[in-house]
Formats: sequence, C-alpha cells, structure tokens
Amino acid sequence: MPMPPPPPPPREDFPAFPFAPYPIQSEFMSFLYAALSSGPGALALLESPTGTGKTLSIICSALQWLLDHRDAAAAAPALPSGAAGPGGDDDEPDWLRDFTPLPPVKESTKKKAKPPALRKTVVSRKSDGFGEEDGGDDEREFLLEEYESDREDVARQGVGKRAHCGGCSSSEGEELDDEEDEEEVMPKVYFTSRTHSQLSQFVGELKRTEFAGRIRTVCLGSRKNLCINKDVLKMGSANRINERCLELQKNKKSTKVKLEDDKRKVRPAKRSCGCPMLRSRSLQKEFRSEVSNQGALDIEDLARIGKKIGTCPYYGSRDMIRSADLVVLPYQSLLLKSARESLGLNLKNSVVIIDEAHNLADSLTNMYNSKITSSQLKTVLSHLDEYLNRFHNVLGAANRRYIQTLTVLTRSFLRVLINKQDGASNMSSMTINQFLFSLDIDNINIVKLCQFVKESNIIHKVSGYANKLTSIQNQFDIQLHDEGSSIACLQALVDFIRSLLNSNNDGRIIVAKQKLGGQPDEAYLKFVMLCAEKIFSEVTQDAYAVILAGGTLQPIEETRLRLCPSLPPTDIKFFTCNHIVPPESILPIAVTRGPSGMTFDFSYNSRSSPSMIEELGRFICNIITVVPEGVVMFFSSYDYERRVYDAWMTAGTISKISKKKHVFREPRNSADVEGVLNKYKETIESCSKISQDTGVNGALLLAVVGGKISEGINFSNGMGRCVIMVGLPYPSPSDVELIETIKHIESISSSFLVGDDKASSRKYDDECELQPGYDIFRKCTRGGREYYENLCMKAVNQSIGRAIRHINDYAAMLLVDSRYAQTSSTKNFSCPTDKLPQWIKARLSCAQNYGEVHRSLHQFFKFNKQKC
Repeated sequence: MPMPPPPPPPREDFPAFPFAPYPIQSEFMSFLYAALSSGPGALALLESPTGTGKTLSIICSALQWLLDHRDAAAAAPALPSGAAGPGGDDDEPDWLRDFTPLPPVKESTKKKAKPPALRKTVVSRKSDGFGEEDGGDDEREFLLEEYESDREDVARQGVGKRAHCGGCSSSEGEELDDEEDEEEVMPKVYFTSRTHSQLSQFVGELKRTEFAGRIRTVCLGSRKNLCINKDVLKMGSANRINERCLELQKNKKSTKVKLEDDKRKVRPAKRSCGCPMLRSRSLQKEFRSEVSNQGALDIEDLARIGKKIGTCPYYGSRDMIRSADLVVLPYQSLLLKSARESLGLNLKNSVVIIDEAHNLADSLTNMYNSKITSSQLKTVLSHLDEYLNRFHNVLGAANRRYIQTLTVLTRSFLRVLINKQDGASNMSSMTINQFLFSLDIDNINIVKLCQFVKESNIIHKVSGYANKLTSIQNQFDIQLHDEGSSIACLQALVDFIRSLLNSNNDGRIIVAKQKLGGQPDEAYLKFVMLCAEKIFSEVTQDAYAVILAGGTLQPIEETRLRLCPSLPPTDIKFFTCNHIVPPESILPIAVTRGPSGMTFDFSYNSRSSPSMIEELGRFICNIITVVPEGVVMFFSSYDYERRVYDAWMTAGTISKISKKKHVFREPRNSADVEGVLNKYKETIESCSKISQDTGVNGALLLAVVGGKISEGINFSNGMGRCVIMVGLPYPSPSDVELIETIKHIESISSSFLVGDDKASSRKYDDECELQPGYDIFRKCTRGGREYYENLCMKAVNQSIGRAIRHINDYAAMLLVDSRYAQTSSTKNFSCPTDKLPQWIKARLSCAQNYGEVHRSLHQFFKFNKQKC
C-alpha cells in the first residue's frame, strides 16, 4: 500500500503576493502555511494588527497551501486498478480517499417517494367542512397533510445536501439538471467573517492576487443582500424578506394544462416555485457559467449578474458550493449547524478560517440564543386556537394532537410570565430541567414535537391562515414590526422549544416577568446558550484545520478555556506580531485630568455628573484646536452619548466645537450608518481644501463602543487622526446574561484549575434569583473577573485600532479616564492598559495634566505633517 504524501515543505516564498511583503507579512504567511501543514486537527490563532496586511497574507498562504496539497496528493502513486490493501477498502488511507474520490454513482431517475411521515390525504374533504359556499377551496391550501407520528425511522430530508428551491421547473420544459450528481471539489477553504462588508473586503484583496483567476470562488450572502425580486425587497427588513422568500418557496404554482397540436397532446402540469426568479433552471445554469468565467466576485457583483440574467443570485451562488475551491461566507452560514445543513456545507477535511475571532465564543453562543415575549406568545396562542377551531374536523389525529401540544406549551409559557407573587423577583434564571419541572411539562416529548414542526410545515400553514383572517378583518391593517408578524411569532416559539433539547448544563432559561405597577417592561422567556465548546467542536471535529484570525486575540487562555478546554495549551499554535507602522506614527496617551485639573472618572456612579460632562466638553474644545482632520470619539453606550450631547447642546459646547469641526453622531439604525460616514468623509475632504477661509479644520464623529462604527469600519488617513475613548466600557454587571456567562466561566475555570470539582461546577444551579450589581464578583475567583475585564478591553482595542490602516498612516489615541493609570493591585482588578495590544502598550504614556497632552499632540502632528 502506498504511503501518504509527506506534507509540503515549509515555504518562505509566496509568489501570489502582489508586492514585496514586509518581514512581518512573510513571517505571518510562513507560520500559517506551517500550521496547515502540521496535519489534521490543527488549531492556530493568528493575531495581526489591523492594517498589517492580514487578509492578503491569509489569502496568499492558505490558497498556496491548498494548491501545494492537491499537487502532492495528485503526485502520490495510486493503487493499481482492482487492488486493495491487506484490509480491503477500509484500510485505504484517509488522504487517498479524500483526494481521489470514486466516480459518482448516478441516482435512479425514478420518482422519489415521500417520506412515510407525510402523505397527502386522498379523501374528499367537502363533506367535512370544505364546501364551496364557505370558501373552502381557498382555505384548503392551509390544511396540513396527514402526519404519521409513530414512525421513528422517518427519512430526514436535505441533511448534508445542497439545498435549492425544491421543485422548481424549467420554463420551457427542459430537463432539470441533475446537480446532486456533480462531484464535489475537496478539500476546500472556507473563509468566514462577521459582516458582508468584511467579506467584500476579502474578495477585493483576493482580486489583487493571481489566485482570483486560478481558484474557483463563491461568495455567499444573505437574501437581503442578494435578492433581486422587487416585490420581496419591498418588505424592507431582513426578517420579513427571509419570511417572504420562504413563503414563495412553499407556495409553488402549477402550470395550466395546454393543448399543443391538432392531435391534442396534453402537456403535463408542472410545479414551479412561486418566485419568478427561480422558475428557469436554464437561467440558473447561465448564471453559474457567467460567475465561473468572471473569477472572484463579491456580493455586489453576484447581485448585478443576477439582475442582468433575470435569475436569483442567492440560490445561484448556493448551487456553486460543490464546485468551489474557496467559499466566502458570513458567520451564521458556517457556524450555525442548521445553516450548514441547509446549505449542504461539507467541512470534512477542509480548512476553516474564522476572521475577526476576538469574540468568537460569545458569537457562537449568541447564535443559539432564543427569546419569545409575552405579546408573541399571546399572538401564537390566538393563531393556534383559530387554526384548530377552523380545521379541527378535517385534521388527522396526529396533527390535532401536536397542535394541541403546542397550545399547551404556549399557555404554560404565558402562565409563568404573568403569575407574579408579592415579593418575588421580576428576573430569575434556571436550568432547562428546572424550567420543565416548574411548568409541569417534563412529560412532553419535545424531540417528536420538533420533528413534527420541521416536517409538517405547520408554521407556514398556521401563519398563512392567520394572515388571511387578518386581511379579511381589515384589509389595510398591516403589521409593520418584524417581531409582531405571525410567522415571526411562531418561529420564535419553535426556536425556544427547540432550545429545550439542549443538555441541562449547556445554557440557562431567563424568566423576566412583568413588573407590578407603573408602565411594565414586556415579559419574556429567553434561552441563553453558555457552552461554546460544544458548538465549536462540531466544526473542529470535521475540519482538517481551523484558523482563528484577528487584530486582537489575546488573552488566548480565555479563548482556549471557552472553545477547547480539554486541549492542552501546547497544542494550540499562536502567532502574534507588532504593527508595520513605525513607532513615531502612533501616540497613545492615558489622559487622567481635564483642562481645569479635574480628575477624569467615568465610572458608572460618576460619569453623569454635570461637572464631569462639562470638563469633558472643555477637553474636546481644546483638543480639536490641535488635531487636524477627523476625530472619532467613543462612548460606552448610546444612552450616555445622548446624555452628553444633550448637555453640550444646552451649555453651548456643541456650538463651540462646530466652529472648528462639524459634528456627526452615530445613528442607532445600522442602515443609516453608511450615509453618516459618507457625509463625515466628504466634510473632512472638503475642509482640507477650504479650512483657511472658514476656520473649520475637519469633523468630529461621536460613536458608541460595540456599535457598527467600532466594528469593521476603517478610519484611515484623515478619517481618524485622533481616536478618543471616554472611560472604560465595562458592560453592566447587573445584565442577566452576563451574570450567567460569568457563572459558567467561573465553573469551567474552577474545574480545570483544581480538577473535576463537580460541587464547584454546580454551586450556582440552585440560585435562581439573580443578584444585581457587583455581588456576582464576590463569589468569583480569577476566571469570571478576568472575563469581565477582557470584555471591556477587547472593546477598547477594537475601537482604537480603527485608526491605523497602513504603513504610512498616523494617529493619536487618547484614553480618557484616570483608571487607565491604575496599577494591577488597585481594587483587585488588573491594570486595564496591561490588556492593550503590545504595539500600543509599548508607546503608551500617562499624562499627569492636560498641558502634557496638548504639547504631545502638537509635536506629534507637526512631526508627521512634515514627514509626509
């Protein structure tokens, strides 16, 4: 039997790089190439500051490894025809099976039978209440098909297969493409990031390399970004666009029977998708052909081609996954198991690269959270009752039973939210088992119920009937809120019920009851996923290698503890580097005092005092006189930014600032951010030309930590000559989800520090009433407190790192709070600046008074302006 090919030798040259790389970039690429060559199961963390060419380095090293690996597999001697190793085919080495797959076996062209659980009823329904006089024919479409619930061996549809629009037919009778027979290209490289703009930036960098023409690339996006059906796009929000698209998939249309010639040959009726952009497979084939010919394309390119051809680019791009070498896709599509199954993603022996991985554990758990409000529960209960009352006599026994079970659960959920005893806490948390037992619903088979929901199409049937009733009652009564639509309410219920299938210790149920008296906040139930390790392992167990990349990944011990605690630290490969900009191009300063000598303290209890806000205003008025072009100022929350802005407006501070810089504010609605940023940029560019005439020398942008501007927006050159961080953006310690996460991390860290201490890991289970404020930290050892501090400083690092984008860029970074000058021993917390990136920490200075800050800024910008 031939031996597997040796791993590619280490590389120091990467010819695809579009220019001579800097030493840091060469080290990065060599490290990543070596990590991928280290064999199956590799896990590597690559930390490279924003602006150092991280994306380009990832592309050139990972794709070079992919080509070299395939070349090595192709050059390896193959087994003679008909020969087998000592143990037969099962002894064939993994690498040979993976890279030389057997020819695909054609599936039978016979019509596939429906799964046994779902069968159309053949009995006439008119005698059972569907007469023409009451519009029964119009309502028949909402009737569920018969469901056989006792069959445990029901075939699961679509798992592991590439999903398309189902029974879409061609428009002119052409045969459907047998795409499932297409051989899948293996291995692949999957690149994922959090936002579509980051994915577009990746494709833009890919186009700079020779790989754009050598590697088959497909970029996946959301329906909101790729849909070209104008009627669907009118729905506005992403949720409603998704719902309408799926409704069109379910509501397939039948073509009418036609007489074709004198011999009266009848053309058989066909079923086609309700969306006109999916009715022609020939156009879909044309779309795939054109995309393949044009090389690497981003989401905007795909939408443009789809509009030109007249076919759906969303499903067209999904159909290209099997033949792609590189798949570029957002977080949700790769990291959510249900999404992987829907898309048919096969991670087996492929490379997974996760960018912007600084908060990966929280991103993973957030994907599996589910929430339903009391108003949504009331809506669902009303719809289920209406549906059951209308179709009770014609529904099969199994359908009736499961709908009644959904009704029972909905009533139970509502009851726990409405019942409020005197003295009881408004907010509580409990394990899944505690929740089920407390509601006396532990005897319900949640597994079979979820299977019924998945296979019966109950959500669309009930919501469709509810929408019809609503339109009849009031033709103009359109619900505008996403969370209020019938299908959204039903989906929220199903998502929450499905969450109850998790293991007892994987998460917590948050019960937020209505408050007595006053204007109550809406009550809700929420499942909070805590176990990121379980989700991450579903990716690592299949992938050949997993690479986590980002500008700020440290501390890596927290990442290891939350994602792979059983993996020894020595098995994780870690690379970090300094920035490519020279030290004199950055000026980080910890600002402890304002112009009047007042100590800056933006802790929660002090930040809202009028004197503190007034001193901050004086500070900004002085800063903008010495800083040219653009200044970005980050606040800890939208509420605090609004409070400061309103106070400055009243005091006339905004008017003073506007004499030197135009003021812009980050909008809460993310859809409006791009417009504000464009105006901000245009103002800076225009001021640089006419500032001597007007006195205005740029613009000030008031932004929020954790908002869209702080994540993934570039403030290169004049867009961000100075970044100001106001205070330390610690999350509220009374936040329910934060408390539960800290408890979970504390139990994990205790377990791994002192052994498998089950008593320690369960010490919070019975404490259902949540304690507000900092009480949680009194029970914490290092793990929970460390996580809390890391949340704050990761947010700081992400925000201030927006300014330096390339080697010739320069910017000042002002950390405005006296706590930035504290030592590690203060208040039992570590020094915040210890968690700054090394390239910033090495240049950080602490100013004892405002005069030092002003002098340093003046010298810094004078020097860099002369250098340019």
